Amino acid sequence: MQAVCSGFIYALAVADNALRLGQAGTALVIGAETFSRILDWDDRGTCVLFGDGAGAVVLQAVPETAGGRGVLSTHLHSDGRQHDILYVDGGPSSTGTVGHLRMEGREVFRQAVQHLTEVVDEALTANGLTGVDIDWLVPHQANRRIIDAMGRKLGLGPGKTVLTIERHANTSAASIPLALDEAVADGRIRAGHLVLMEALGGGLTWGASLVRW
Repeated sequence: MQAVCSGFIYALAVADNALRLGQAGTALVIGAETFSRILDWDDRGTCVLFGDGAGAVVLQAVPETAGGRGVLSTHLHSDGRQHDILYVDGGPSSTGTVGHLRMEGREVFRQAVQHLTEVVDEALTANGLTGVDIDWLVPHQANRRIIDAMGRKLGLGPGKTVLTIERHANTSAASIPLALDEAVADGRIRAGHLVLMEALGGGLTWGASLVRW
C-alpha cells in the first residue's frame, strides 16, 4: 500500500480487517522507506529532516479475550485537494528522473495539527475513551512540535510519548513501527497498555489506530 507517512496505519487497518473476516490467520505489516533516493540535497528545508528505515509488526487472529487485547479501531481519511503541499515532483513517467520531495512546511504543520486532533478525537469517541485512558502515544515521527501538540491534546505527560525522531529522523511509513519496537524492547509498552498511533502524510492522508497491547 502507498499512503506515504500514513502508510503503516493504512496497512494495519487492511491487515486487521482481513484477520477479522477470516481471510488470513497471520499478517505481517511492514513499513519501509528510502527517502535518500528522492531528497534534493540543496533543499535544506527537506533534506535534513528525512531518513531511511524499516519496521514491522506481526498480527495474529485469536479468540476474543476478556481483556480485549488487539486492534480496537482504526480511522482513515484522505483529501486530495491538499496534494501540492507535500509531494514528489518529476518521476519516470514525466521526466525520466526519480523526482524530489517538495514540502510547504508551515502548511503541512497547520494541516497536521488540525487533522490529527480530529482523528484522535474520533478514535477515542468510537471506543468510549478519553485522553487520560491512553498509556502511550506512538506518533509518526515527523515534527517535534506536532508531536508535543498531540501529547498536550491528550493530557499526557512527556514521558508517555514515544520519541525516536532525534535518532531516526522522519522515516515516513517506517517511523511508527520503529518507535513501537524501541518502546516494547525497553519495557515501556507492556501487555494490557492502551496505545494510540497516529500519522499524517502526503496526499493528504491521515489516520489513527487504537490498540490494546
